[in-house]
Amino acid sequence: MYPARLRTYDPDQMDGTGLIAPAVPVFIIIGVALLALVTSEGLGWLPMLAVGPALAAAHWGPYGVMRIGLLAVGVGALLGTQGEETLRTQAIMLATPAAVALASCGASAMRQRREQVLAAVRSVAEAAQNALLTPVPAQVGEFQVAVRYSAAAAEARVGGDLYALLSTPHGVRLIVGDVRGKGLPAVSTAALVLGVFREAAYDERDLLDVVGRIERSLARNLAPDDFVTAVVAGYPSEGRMELVNCGHAPPLLFGESGVSAVEPTRPAPPLGLASLGGELPSLQVVPFIEGDQLLLYTDGVIEARDRGREYFPLLERVPRHICDEPSRTLASLHAELLSHVGGRLHDDAALMLLRKPVLGAMRGAAEMPSM
Repeated sequence: MYPARLRTYDPDQMDGTGLIAPAVPVFIIIGVALLALVTSEGLGWLPMLAVGPALAAAHWGPYGVMRIGLLAVGVGALLGTQGEETLRTQAIMLATPAAVALASCGASAMRQRREQVLAAVRSVAEAAQNALLTPVPAQVGEFQVAVRYSAAAAEARVGGDLYALLSTPHGVRLIVGDVRGKGLPAVSTAALVLGVFREAAYDERDLLDVVGRIERSLARNLAPDDFVTAVVAGYPSEGRMELVNCGHAPPLLFGESGVSAVEPTRPAPPLGLASLGGELPSLQVVPFIEGDQLLLYTDGVIEARDRGREYFPLLERVPRHICDEPSRTLASLHAELLSHVGGRLHDDAALMLLRKPVLGAMRGAAEMPSM
Protein backbone atom coordinates (compact mmCIF):
# COMPACT_ATOMS: atom_id res chain seq x y z
CA MET A 1 0.00 0.00 0.00
CA TYR A 2 1.45 3.33 -1.05
CA PRO A 3 -0.69 6.25 0.15
CA ALA A 4 -0.25 9.53 -1.68
CA ARG A 5 1.28 12.48 0.10
CA LEU A 6 -0.92 15.55 0.21
CA ARG A 7 0.92 18.78 -0.55
CA THR A 8 0.24 21.99 1.35
CA TYR A 9 -2.61 23.81 -0.34
CA ASP A 10 -1.97 27.42 -1.38
CA PRO A 11 -4.98 29.04 -3.10
CA ASP A 12 -2.86 31.81 -4.60
CA GLN A 13 -0.59 29.44 -6.47
CA MET A 14 -1.09 27.66 -9.76
CA ASP A 15 -2.37 24.10 -9.42
CA GLY A 16 -0.86 22.87 -12.71
CA THR A 17 1.85 20.23 -12.57
CA GLY A 18 3.96 22.05 -15.14
CA LEU A 19 4.58 25.46 -16.60
CA ILE A 20 3.16 25.00 -20.10
CA ALA A 21 -0.55 24.60 -19.32
CA PRO A 22 -0.76 27.63 -16.97
CA ALA A 23 1.10 29.73 -19.56
CA VAL A 24 -1.38 28.91 -22.36
CA PRO A 25 -3.68 31.91 -21.55
CA VAL A 26 -0.73 34.29 -22.04
CA PHE A 27 0.15 32.63 -25.35
CA ILE A 28 -3.47 33.00 -26.50
CA ILE A 29 -3.53 36.70 -25.65
CA ILE A 30 -0.28 37.24 -27.54
CA GLY A 31 -1.63 35.25 -30.50
CA VAL A 32 -4.84 37.28 -30.66
CA ALA A 33 -2.84 40.52 -30.50
CA LEU A 34 -0.67 39.39 -33.42
CA LEU A 35 -3.75 38.43 -35.45
CA ALA A 36 -5.29 41.82 -34.78
CA LEU A 37 -2.13 43.53 -36.01
CA VAL A 38 -1.47 41.53 -39.17
CA THR A 39 -4.98 40.83 -40.51
CA SER A 40 -7.45 43.11 -42.16
CA GLU A 41 -10.08 42.32 -39.52
CA GLY A 42 -8.14 44.44 -37.05
CA LEU A 43 -10.04 45.02 -33.84
CA GLY A 44 -12.61 42.38 -34.74
CA TRP A 45 -10.33 39.87 -33.02
CA LEU A 46 -10.37 41.66 -29.67
CA PRO A 47 -13.33 39.75 -28.14
CA MET A 48 -11.20 36.60 -28.54
CA LEU A 49 -8.98 37.95 -25.75
CA ALA A 50 -11.66 36.63 -23.36
CA VAL A 51 -10.39 33.09 -24.01
CA GLY A 52 -7.26 33.88 -21.97
CA PRO A 53 -8.89 34.54 -18.57
CA ALA A 54 -11.47 31.82 -19.21
CA LEU A 55 -8.71 29.19 -19.54
CA ALA A 56 -6.73 30.69 -16.66
CA ALA A 57 -9.51 29.71 -14.24
CA ALA A 58 -8.54 26.05 -14.71
CA HIS A 59 -4.98 26.55 -13.43
CA TRP A 60 -4.70 29.83 -11.54
CA GLY A 61 -6.17 31.23 -8.35
CA PRO A 62 -8.49 34.27 -8.41
CA TYR A 63 -5.61 36.75 -8.22
CA GLY A 64 -3.81 35.02 -11.06
CA VAL A 65 -6.98 35.06 -13.17
CA MET A 66 -7.40 38.75 -12.41
CA ARG A 67 -3.85 39.42 -13.62
CA ILE A 68 -4.54 37.52 -16.85
CA GLY A 69 -7.78 39.51 -17.25
CA LEU A 70 -5.98 42.81 -16.75
CA LEU A 71 -3.39 41.72 -19.31
CA ALA A 72 -6.15 40.90 -21.82
CA VAL A 73 -7.95 44.22 -21.28
CA GLY A 74 -4.67 46.14 -21.37
CA VAL A 75 -3.60 44.52 -24.64
CA GLY A 76 -7.05 45.23 -26.08
CA ALA A 77 -6.92 48.86 -25.02
CA LEU A 78 -3.45 49.24 -26.53
CA LEU A 79 -4.60 47.74 -29.81
CA GLY A 80 -7.68 49.97 -29.74
CA THR A 81 -5.48 53.02 -29.97
CA GLN A 82 -4.20 51.72 -33.33
CA GLY A 83 -7.64 51.74 -34.91
CA GLU A 84 -10.16 54.35 -35.94
CA GLU A 85 -13.11 53.11 -33.86
CA THR A 86 -14.75 55.48 -31.43
CA LEU A 87 -14.08 55.26 -27.72
CA ARG A 88 -17.59 53.88 -27.20
CA THR A 89 -16.99 51.09 -29.72
CA GLN A 90 -13.67 50.20 -28.13
CA ALA A 91 -15.27 50.08 -24.67
CA ILE A 92 -17.97 47.71 -25.94
CA MET A 93 -15.37 45.44 -27.52
CA LEU A 94 -13.29 45.37 -24.33
CA ALA A 95 -16.34 44.63 -22.17
CA THR A 96 -16.28 40.99 -23.27
CA PRO A 97 -12.80 40.07 -21.93
CA ALA A 98 -13.43 42.19 -18.81
CA ALA A 99 -16.73 40.43 -18.03
CA VAL A 100 -15.26 36.99 -18.73
CA ALA A 101 -12.29 37.78 -16.47
CA LEU A 102 -14.60 38.68 -13.57
CA ALA A 103 -16.70 35.55 -14.08
CA SER A 104 -13.53 33.43 -14.30
CA CYS A 105 -12.32 34.84 -10.99
CA GLY A 106 -15.51 33.58 -9.37
CA ALA A 107 -15.17 30.20 -11.07
CA SER A 108 -11.55 29.92 -9.91
CA ALA A 109 -12.55 30.67 -6.31
CA MET A 110 -15.27 27.99 -6.39
CA ARG A 111 -12.86 25.48 -7.92
CA GLN A 112 -10.34 26.09 -5.16
CA ARG A 113 -12.97 25.64 -2.47
CA ARG A 114 -13.92 22.29 -3.99
CA GLU A 115 -10.25 21.30 -4.12
CA GLN A 116 -9.84 22.17 -0.46
CA VAL A 117 -12.83 20.00 0.44
CA LEU A 118 -11.47 17.17 -1.72
CA ALA A 119 -8.04 17.44 -0.09
CA ALA A 120 -9.66 17.21 3.36
CA VAL A 121 -11.74 14.20 2.30
CA ARG A 122 -8.69 12.47 0.87
CA SER A 123 -6.69 13.04 4.04
CA VAL A 124 -9.51 11.52 6.10
CA ALA A 125 -9.75 8.61 3.64
CA GLU A 126 -6.01 7.97 3.94
CA ALA A 127 -6.28 7.96 7.73
CA ALA A 128 -9.17 5.50 7.47
CA GLN A 129 -7.15 3.36 5.07
CA ASN A 130 -4.19 3.23 7.45
CA ALA A 131 -6.51 2.25 10.29
CA LEU A 132 -8.39 -0.34 8.24
CA LEU A 133 -5.56 -1.76 6.13
CA THR A 134 -2.57 -1.51 8.43
CA PRO A 135 0.62 -1.14 6.37
CA VAL A 136 2.41 -4.47 6.14
CA PRO A 137 6.17 -4.37 6.82
CA ALA A 138 8.62 -5.87 4.34
CA GLN A 139 9.51 -8.63 6.84
CA VAL A 140 6.93 -10.45 8.96
CA GLY A 141 8.27 -13.31 11.01
CA GLU A 142 10.46 -15.32 8.68
CA PHE A 143 8.73 -14.13 5.51
CA GLN A 144 9.49 -11.41 3.01
CA VAL A 145 6.19 -9.66 2.23
CA ALA A 146 4.88 -7.15 -0.30
CA VAL A 147 1.39 -5.72 -0.83
CA ARG A 148 -0.15 -3.67 -3.63
CA TYR A 149 -3.65 -2.26 -3.26
CA SER A 150 -5.75 -0.12 -5.61
CA ALA A 151 -9.26 1.08 -4.81
CA ALA A 152 -11.72 1.50 -7.67
CA ALA A 153 -12.86 4.81 -6.12
CA ALA A 154 -9.55 6.53 -6.80
CA GLU A 155 -10.31 9.63 -4.76
CA ALA A 156 -11.55 7.62 -1.79
CA ARG A 157 -8.50 5.30 -1.66
CA VAL A 158 -10.45 2.69 0.30
CA GLY A 159 -12.69 -0.06 -0.98
CA GLY A 160 -14.13 -3.49 -0.35
CA ASP A 161 -10.94 -5.52 -0.68
CA LEU A 162 -9.20 -6.45 2.55
CA TYR A 163 -5.96 -7.96 3.73
CA ALA A 164 -4.00 -8.43 6.94
CA LEU A 165 -0.89 -10.32 7.97
CA LEU A 166 0.08 -10.98 11.58
CA SER A 167 2.80 -12.76 13.50
CA THR A 168 0.92 -14.69 16.22
CA PRO A 169 1.78 -17.30 18.88
CA HIS A 170 0.47 -19.86 16.37
CA GLY A 171 2.72 -18.69 13.54
CA VAL A 172 2.26 -16.12 10.80
CA ARG A 173 -1.37 -15.79 9.75
CA LEU A 174 -2.97 -13.78 6.98
CA ILE A 175 -6.22 -13.07 5.21
CA VAL A 176 -7.01 -11.69 1.76
CA GLY A 177 -10.65 -11.14 0.90
CA ASP A 178 -13.20 -9.34 -1.22
CA VAL A 179 -16.48 -7.91 0.09
CA ARG A 180 -19.49 -8.02 -2.17
CA GLY A 181 -20.25 -4.54 -3.42
CA LYS A 182 -18.42 -1.23 -3.17
CA GLY A 183 -18.54 2.03 -1.28
CA LEU A 184 -19.07 2.65 2.42
CA PRO A 185 -21.11 -0.54 3.12
CA ALA A 186 -18.26 -2.64 1.70
CA VAL A 187 -15.70 -0.70 3.76
CA SER A 188 -17.77 -1.27 6.90
CA THR A 189 -17.92 -5.01 6.24
CA ALA A 190 -14.19 -5.15 5.52
CA ALA A 191 -13.50 -3.41 8.84
CA LEU A 192 -15.68 -5.98 10.62
CA VAL A 193 -13.88 -8.94 9.03
CA LEU A 194 -10.42 -7.55 9.75
CA GLY A 195 -11.28 -6.76 13.35
CA VAL A 196 -12.53 -10.28 14.02
CA PHE A 197 -9.59 -11.84 12.18
CA ARG A 198 -6.98 -9.89 14.15
CA GLU A 199 -8.50 -11.04 17.44
CA ALA A 200 -9.17 -14.64 16.43
CA ALA A 201 -5.74 -15.10 14.82
CA TYR A 202 -4.15 -14.59 18.25
CA ASP A 203 -6.74 -16.48 20.28
CA GLU A 204 -7.49 -19.58 18.21
CA ARG A 205 -4.95 -22.38 17.76
CA ASP A 206 -6.82 -24.00 14.87
CA LEU A 207 -7.10 -22.01 11.63
CA LEU A 208 -10.62 -23.37 11.03
CA ASP A 209 -11.67 -21.87 14.36
CA VAL A 210 -10.42 -18.49 13.14
CA VAL A 211 -12.63 -18.84 10.07
CA GLY A 212 -15.52 -19.97 12.28
CA ARG A 213 -15.27 -16.82 14.41
CA ILE A 214 -15.43 -14.64 11.30
CA GLU A 215 -18.41 -16.59 9.95
CA ARG A 216 -20.38 -16.23 13.19
CA SER A 217 -19.71 -12.51 13.35
CA LEU A 218 -20.81 -11.98 9.75
CA ALA A 219 -23.95 -14.05 10.33
CA ARG A 220 -24.97 -11.61 13.06
CA ASN A 221 -24.13 -8.42 11.19
CA LEU A 222 -24.53 -8.91 7.44
CA ALA A 223 -27.65 -8.56 5.33
CA PRO A 224 -28.91 -11.87 3.89
CA ASP A 225 -27.54 -11.18 0.39
CA ASP A 226 -24.11 -9.93 1.50
CA PHE A 227 -21.00 -12.08 1.71
CA VAL A 228 -17.20 -12.03 1.71
CA THR A 229 -14.91 -14.26 -0.32
CA ALA A 230 -11.60 -14.88 1.43
CA VAL A 231 -8.52 -17.02 1.77
CA VAL A 232 -7.21 -17.44 5.32
CA ALA A 233 -3.72 -18.87 5.61
CA GLY A 234 -1.29 -19.80 8.36
CA TYR A 235 2.24 -21.10 8.74
CA PRO A 236 2.16 -23.09 11.99
CA SER A 237 5.35 -25.10 11.48
CA GLU A 238 8.38 -25.34 9.22
CA GLY A 239 7.63 -26.33 5.62
CA ARG A 240 3.83 -26.35 6.10
CA MET A 241 1.35 -23.75 4.85
CA GLU A 242 -2.32 -24.09 5.81
CA LEU A 243 -5.06 -22.61 3.63
CA VAL A 244 -8.80 -22.19 4.08
CA ASN A 245 -10.51 -21.01 0.90
CA CYS A 246 -14.02 -19.59 1.25
CA GLY A 247 -15.22 -18.98 -2.31
CA HIS A 248 -12.14 -16.98 -3.24
CA ALA A 249 -9.77 -17.07 -6.20
CA PRO A 250 -7.10 -19.76 -5.69
CA PRO A 251 -3.67 -18.55 -4.51
CA LEU A 252 -0.68 -19.07 -6.78
CA LEU A 253 2.25 -21.11 -5.44
CA PHE A 254 5.72 -20.61 -6.87
CA GLY A 255 8.21 -23.41 -6.25
CA GLU A 256 10.97 -25.36 -7.93
CA SER A 257 8.46 -26.96 -10.28
CA GLY A 258 7.07 -23.62 -11.44
CA VAL A 259 3.81 -21.84 -10.73
CA SER A 260 0.50 -23.54 -9.93
CA ALA A 261 -2.92 -22.51 -8.68
CA VAL A 262 -3.81 -23.99 -5.29
CA GLU A 263 -7.37 -25.03 -6.01
CA PRO A 264 -9.41 -25.93 -2.91
CA THR A 265 -9.85 -29.67 -2.47
CA ARG A 266 -13.38 -29.09 -1.16
CA PRO A 267 -14.87 -25.77 -2.35
CA ALA A 268 -16.72 -23.87 0.36
CA PRO A 269 -19.18 -20.98 0.09
CA PRO A 270 -18.10 -17.41 0.85
CA LEU A 271 -18.12 -16.16 4.43
CA GLY A 272 -21.57 -15.10 5.53
CA LEU A 273 -23.41 -17.76 3.52
CA ALA A 274 -22.85 -20.79 5.75
CA SER A 275 -26.49 -20.68 6.86
CA LEU A 276 -27.55 -21.45 3.28
CA GLY A 277 -25.92 -24.87 3.46
CA GLY A 278 -23.28 -26.39 1.25
CA GLU A 279 -19.79 -27.58 2.11
CA LEU A 280 -18.14 -26.37 5.28
CA PRO A 281 -14.70 -24.76 4.97
CA SER A 282 -11.89 -27.30 4.97
CA LEU A 283 -8.23 -27.06 5.88
CA GLN A 284 -5.81 -27.58 3.03
CA VAL A 285 -2.10 -28.13 3.67
CA VAL A 286 0.55 -27.44 1.03
CA PRO A 287 4.35 -27.71 1.28
CA PHE A 288 6.07 -24.36 1.64
CA ILE A 289 9.85 -24.45 1.83
CA GLU A 290 12.75 -22.06 1.41
CA GLY A 291 12.55 -20.15 -1.85
CA ASP A 292 8.81 -20.76 -2.29
CA GLN A 293 6.43 -17.86 -2.81
CA LEU A 294 2.67 -17.54 -2.38
CA LEU A 295 0.60 -14.93 -4.22
CA LEU A 296 -2.87 -14.05 -2.96
CA TYR A 297 -5.09 -11.64 -4.85
CA THR A 298 -8.67 -10.47 -5.29
CA ASP A 299 -11.11 -10.66 -8.18
CA GLY A 300 -10.26 -7.15 -9.30
CA VAL A 301 -6.95 -8.51 -10.62
CA ILE A 302 -8.14 -11.48 -12.67
CA GLU A 303 -11.34 -9.75 -13.82
CA ALA A 304 -9.54 -6.65 -15.11
CA ARG A 305 -10.27 -6.31 -18.85
CA ASP A 306 -8.54 -4.59 -21.71
CA ARG A 307 -10.26 -2.74 -24.53
CA GLY A 308 -10.96 -6.04 -26.25
CA ARG A 309 -12.78 -7.25 -23.10
CA GLU A 310 -10.08 -9.84 -22.45
CA TYR A 311 -9.38 -10.72 -18.81
CA PHE A 312 -5.93 -10.22 -17.35
CA PRO A 313 -4.14 -13.60 -17.61
CA LEU A 314 -2.53 -13.58 -14.17
CA LEU A 315 -1.31 -17.19 -14.19
CA GLU A 316 0.33 -16.62 -17.56
CA ARG A 317 1.90 -13.24 -16.77
CA VAL A 318 3.23 -13.79 -13.25
CA PRO A 319 6.22 -16.03 -14.15
CA ARG A 320 7.86 -13.26 -16.18
CA HIS A 321 7.86 -10.95 -13.13
CA ILE A 322 8.77 -13.29 -10.28
CA CYS A 323 12.09 -12.58 -8.55
CA ASP A 324 13.65 -12.82 -5.10
CA GLU A 325 12.30 -9.43 -4.02
CA PRO A 326 8.49 -9.50 -3.49
CA SER A 327 8.17 -5.72 -3.63
CA ARG A 328 9.85 -5.59 -7.02
CA THR A 329 7.76 -8.50 -8.27
CA LEU A 330 4.48 -6.82 -7.34
CA ALA A 331 5.58 -3.43 -8.66
CA SER A 332 6.32 -4.96 -12.06
CA LEU A 333 3.16 -7.07 -12.06
CA HIS A 334 0.98 -4.13 -11.00
CA ALA A 335 2.46 -1.98 -13.77
CA GLU A 336 1.54 -4.62 -16.35
CA LEU A 337 -1.96 -4.89 -14.88
CA LEU A 338 -2.48 -1.14 -15.27
CA SER A 339 -1.11 -1.30 -18.80
CA HIS A 340 -3.58 -4.11 -19.59
CA VAL A 341 -6.59 -2.02 -18.53
CA GLY A 342 -5.34 1.20 -20.06
CA GLY A 343 -4.21 2.97 -16.91
CA ARG A 344 -7.10 2.70 -14.46
CA LEU A 345 -8.75 -0.23 -12.71
CA HIS A 346 -12.53 -0.34 -12.50
CA ASP A 347 -12.66 -2.62 -9.47
CA ASP A 348 -10.78 -2.83 -6.19
CA ALA A 349 -7.65 -4.95 -6.57
CA ALA A 350 -5.26 -6.30 -3.95
CA LEU A 351 -2.10 -8.38 -4.28
CA MET A 352 -0.12 -9.94 -1.44
CA LEU A 353 3.08 -11.91 -2.01
CA LEU A 354 4.93 -13.95 0.61
CA ARG A 355 8.38 -15.43 0.12
CA LYS A 356 10.23 -17.86 2.37
CA PRO A 357 13.83 -16.68 2.09
CA VAL A 358 16.66 -19.10 1.45
CA LEU A 359 18.62 -18.90 4.69
CA GLY A 360 21.91 -19.95 3.12
CA ALA A 361 21.70 -17.15 0.58
CA MET A 362 20.81 -14.65 3.29
CA ARG A 363 23.79 -15.69 5.41
CA GLY A 364 26.07 -15.44 2.39
CA ALA A 365 24.86 -11.93 1.64
CA ALA A 366 25.31 -10.92 5.28
CA GLU A 367 28.86 -12.30 5.42
CA MET A 368 29.95 -10.76 2.12
CA PRO A 369 32.53 -8.02 2.81
CA SER A 370 31.54 -4.52 1.80
CA MET A 371 33.44 -2.93 -1.08
